[in-house]
Amino acid sequence: MRSLLGMVEALLFVSGDPLSLKELSKATEWDEDAVREALDELRLRYQDADSGLRIVGLGEDTFQLATRPEYGETVGKLLAPHANRLSKPALETLTIVAYRQPATAAEIEAIRGVSCDGVLKTLQERELISEAGRKQTPGRPILYATTPAFLHYFGLTSIDDLPALPDDAPTESEQQAAQLSLEAASAL
Repeated sequence: MRSLLGMVEALLFVSGDPLSLKELSKATEWDEDAVREALDELRLRYQDADSGLRIVGLGEDTFQLATRPEYGETVGKLLAPHANRLSKPALETLTIVAYRQPATAAEIEAIRGVSCDGVLKTLQERELISEAGRKQTPGRPILYATTPAFLHYFGLTSIDDLPALPDDAPTESEQQAAQLSLEAASAL
């Protein structure tokens, strides 16, 4: 098992990108159950150690070696300090998409109160959101949803890991009323 641990750790280290259980199994020539056990042991090792690294699960069967969030600011000082930052409008738009997904541009604009075409394009280029189909309403507007890259960017395993909205967030009935007025306006 020790050689498998080293192989999995080395693969995660050199990849830089998330690797699936299947990819790790194929590269190591070990079965997926053994690779999963190795990943669990590596997680424990990094968890117990005074390490700046951790094994992150992205979805059910995808993993990556990543830095701990508490060292993010320090790492950011070394690596292009402003390269990966999102603007305030981008963060606002991304937050709306994350919590309401799938969401249309009109729904996002109704909440933000400003046009979001440019921001949506930027978020798509950065692969944080993608088209998730079309809404079955007149005009068939594009629906946007978050991507696995969004989860990775924010260090989340799933969309369920998002923090709860504050108590002053609109209630479901307020959201439905806003939705109805938005649909009535788009039908004009």
